[in-house]
Amino acid sequence: MNYQFRKAVIAEIPEIWAILQKAIQRRKEDGSNQWQDGYPNPEVIQKDIEKEAAFVLTLHEEIIGYTAVMINDEPEYANIIGQWLTNDDFVVFHRVAIDEAHLGKGLSKTILNFIEAFALSNKIYSIKADTNFDNIAMLKIFEKLGYQLCGEVYFRGSARKAFEKVLPKKL
Repeated sequence: MNYQFRKAVIAEIPEIWAILQKAIQRRKEDGSNQWQDGYPNPEVIQKDIEKEAAFVLTLHEEIIGYTAVMINDEPEYANIIGQWLTNDDFVVFHRVAIDEAHLGKGLSKTILNFIEAFALSNKIYSIKADTNFDNIAMLKIFEKLGYQLCGEVYFRGSARKAFEKVLPKKL
C-alpha cells in the first residue's frame, strides 16, 4: 500500500476529529476509561497542529490515521515512577487513532514505523510513549515492536504504563 505520513493542517481538524471520536467510542465500548474525560478534543488537535506535532497517515490522499509526535516534549515523563532506559533526546507520541474503516490492517504499527523513521531522521534514538493499563491493543503493539515497560506516568490524575524503545544507531 502507498501510505504517506505527513504533518496535518488546520483544515483537516474535522476529519481528524471524526477519527478520534470513533476511537474514543471504541475505548468506551471496550470498557476502558482512557479518553473518557473530554480528552482528546478538537482544541487538542488544533494545538498539535500549531506546534507542528500533528501527523496524519493517508492512503490515496484520504486521512486514515492520526497521531501527535514531538521531540523532548512531555514534562510528565520527568516524573516517571520507574526508570527510562535512556536520558538522551527522545521522540514521544500521543493520540494514535485509526479510521474505523481501516481497523485490523496493522496501521497503528505502520504509524509507529513512520515515527521510528522520523526519530532516526532527526538523529534521535529513543522513542517514549505511554498508554492506559487496559488498552490491550496498544500494549500488544508495544510488545511486538520491542518497546520495554519502564514504569508509570500520570496524566489527568490517572496512571499510564510508560514504555521506551531504543533504536539502533547506524554506523
